[in-house]
Amino acid sequence: MKITATLENSLHHNNVIVRTNNTTQELTIPGKTSGFGSSVNGGEFLCLALATCFCNDLYREAKKRNITITKVSVEASAEFSTEGEAGYNIQYKANVEGDASKEQISELIRHTDKVAEIQNTLRAGVKVTLQA
Repeated sequence: MKITATLENSLHHNNVIVRTNNTTQELTIPGKTSGFGSSVNGGEFLCLALATCFCNDLYREAKKRNITITKVSVEASAEFSTEGEAGYNIQYKANVEGDASKEQISELIRHTDKVAEIQNTLRAGVKVTLQA
């Protein structure tokens, strides 16, 4: 599976397209009110990626265990200080409701944390390369 995100930005125009294999979706993300750039910053998107991945993977893993999830709430946070430095203190928490016991839901959450791809990508410290 190959995932691509494309951002085109100009004065008061922000066009965002994401693609997984052959499935393309356009996202509505406003530009900054000042004119140039995106109104949502990279740190916010990083936290959203963690929350989205965990949410989607919870449903996937619950299905394997024949658990019906009725509600998921995920909050991810990260701290950023000095310009140009990596973020730190990245954390997330989840509240999950479904047709399983509290113990089964807790085990599902712990298991999903171990298999969530975005979380594991960050944990592995994957190399990022700028292509010229």
